[in-house]
Amino acid sequence: MSISLNVNGKTVAVDADPSTPILWALRDNLKMSGTKFGCGMALCGACTVHVNGTPTRSCVTPISAAAGLRITTIEAVADDRIGKAVQDAWVKHDVAQCGYCQSGQVMSAAALLRSNAKPTDAQIDEAMAGNICRCGTYQRVRAAIHDAAKSIA
Repeated sequence: MSISLNVNGKTVAVDADPSTPILWALRDNLKMSGTKFGCGMALCGACTVHVNGTPTRSCVTPISAAAGLRITTIEAVADDRIGKAVQDAWVKHDVAQCGYCQSGQVMSAAALLRSNAKPTDAQIDEAMAGNICRCGTYQRVRAAIHDAAKSIA
């Protein structure tokens, strides 16, 4: 069955079962490898994309739930000034170690700054709590988010 999705501002047809998670439609059908598979249970955040601007765990969200909505992936997050500021701050603060979780981290951070331009440490911790980093770069994540917030102010 073909389902029409809006991915990074482009309408694409995905030939897949409606229950297929967005993650696998992106990776397998659309050959977009930026969104990562982590746990498959929406616990680690590596698969985070935006659906209509809301951070969404793509490993458990079926494509049928996203039909007609805007899906934004890490490949396009820097297309606006907030996403670009987050990515620039990630590089400046050398956040990534292994890098596996970083696309999900960046997507969650960008969504946070869209809804809260000056988050406190507690607000950052709350917004990022669903994103697990096995390398433990949480202090650099927080510093990068504060830096990105300053640059977009």
